Amino acid sequence: MSEPVLYLVGTPIGNLGDISPRCREILAEVDFIAAEDTRNTLKLLNYLEIKKPLISYFEHNKRERGLEILSRIREGKTCALVTDAGMPGISDPGEDLVKLLAEEGYTVSVVPGPCALISALVLSGLPTGRFSFQGFLSTAKKSRREHLESVQYTKETLIFYEAPQKLRNTLRDFMETFGDRRIALCRELTKLHETVQRGTLSEMIAFYEENDPRGEYVIVLEGAAEEKQEEAFWQKLSVAAHVDYYVQTGMAKKDAIKAAAADRGVAKNEIYNEVMKK
Repeated sequence: MSEPVLYLVGTPIGNLGDISPRCREILAEVDFIAAEDTRNTLKLLNYLEIKKPLISYFEHNKRERGLEILSRIREGKTCALVTDAGMPGISDPGEDLVKLLAEEGYTVSVVPGPCALISALVLSGLPTGRFSFQGFLSTAKKSRREHLESVQYTKETLIFYEAPQKLRNTLRDFMETFGDRRIALCRELTKLHETVQRGTLSEMIAFYEENDPRGEYVIVLEGAAEEKQEEAFWQKLSVAAHVDYYVQTGMAKKDAIKAAAADRGVAKNEIYNEVMKK
């Protein structure tokens, strides 16, 4: 495999002490850095005492800047992609740049770092074995409703990102779609005022009717409950009564024995022998 030309570099989501030695090393070695917001990244570079050319790369310029980054890479340059906080490619256009370079046959490498959704999940107190990341909800009512309805019966723990000004409406929409499930609201993760609120949707709605949401939120929501399987009609019947049920529907006795055996998952001879005892 050829040497990487693009590094996806995870950066701290709050506490600068979480930066890894490899993150520092790669940022110092690449030729230039593509950043969601160059002003925020400049603060990080100043903290690390690193000076590098910066290029902005975000949702609204990803096409033109993606081609510009590709052009520089074709010239032999190496690039580090960073987001404002956490892992690039999670709810940002980093995935488009990876796809573009992969299609061109270039090698992309990852420098793992903090990730808000994983941090919130493990803090939530909700099941972590299987989860589904949903990102930000649309502000368009129709798309928002369709999105929520599409995961209404998902059994995995659900994770969303949400801005403070939208939190109240989002909690109400959750209640309307999902009912009163368990939830964890995580904000200011790894920062001085890190907060994790655990409870039910109704409790969180009541809390934020009295208190203003502050900071960016990661919402961790309990998945749909497992559906209780209805007890089969024959489970409370004796073997003889089970066979007789099918006989009463018009089946020949040998067919009734075969049907009862299929229901119970046993050999028909076992049912036959049981019935013949009577």
